[in-house]
Amino acid sequence: MDKQQWQEKGKGHRQRLRDKFLEQGIAAFSDSEIIELLLSFGTPRSDCKDPARSALEHFGSLPAVLDAPAAQLQEIKGLGAKNIFALQFIQAVARRYLRLRLAGKQYISSSKEVADYLIHTMRGLKREVLTVVFLDAAHAIIDTEIVAQGTVTVNTVYPRELIAMALEYNASAMVIAHNHPSGSLQPSPQDKQLTTSLHLVCSFMHIQLLDHIIVGSGERVFSFADHGLMDSIREQCKGTLARLNQHG
Repeated sequence: MDKQQWQEKGKGHRQRLRDKFLEQGIAAFSDSEIIELLLSFGTPRSDCKDPARSALEHFGSLPAVLDAPAAQLQEIKGLGAKNIFALQFIQAVARRYLRLRLAGKQYISSSKEVADYLIHTMRGLKREVLTVVFLDAAHAIIDTEIVAQGTVTVNTVYPRELIAMALEYNASAMVIAHNHPSGSLQPSPQDKQLTTSLHLVCSFMHIQLLDHIIVGSGERVFSFADHGLMDSIREQCKGTLARLNQHG
């Protein structure tokens, strides 16, 4: 088979994948086929089947391939700058889409969509980040912001900056979220201490801290509110707030 015949064969295969998507949707695709088609957007004249399979085998899952840094993707035979760009661009588009579709939605009724956004943006990161979801008085979502990067503890998160951002957004409530690069969903004592400290600071400014969400390595998150920890923290802080108000 000469080069032209090989290119025509590849072109026909990719067209069949496109037709398959138009007729049957994404559910009809294997993870390998999804990666293959994404790679082909960057290198439309190349056969991306083997690199797609290799990437999936190496990283273990579709999310892991999409979350992988460019330097690691380049270690896969057949992957170059152009088709790696295609993978990372579609990932960035998905993140923006998930973020923008939250604006104006009521937090409680859209908590799953918030979790989807946080999982997509925070899972697989090699270092911790703290994201804040700012809410108005009706608990509608105003916006989300990354406010800290690195080790997220009470010593590295600056409440003054957080409150300043909340006031800038005219937020009445907030939800904080951070990731565990280890993949664990269990809150650490430091996580609980951070939540307690931020709850106290927010209370002084009449801003509600509704929840603290931990993102691990899978499709689930840990919610302080759902596990009763926010109620415990509020009770714990009542005495402190009362004493401070008496001396204020």
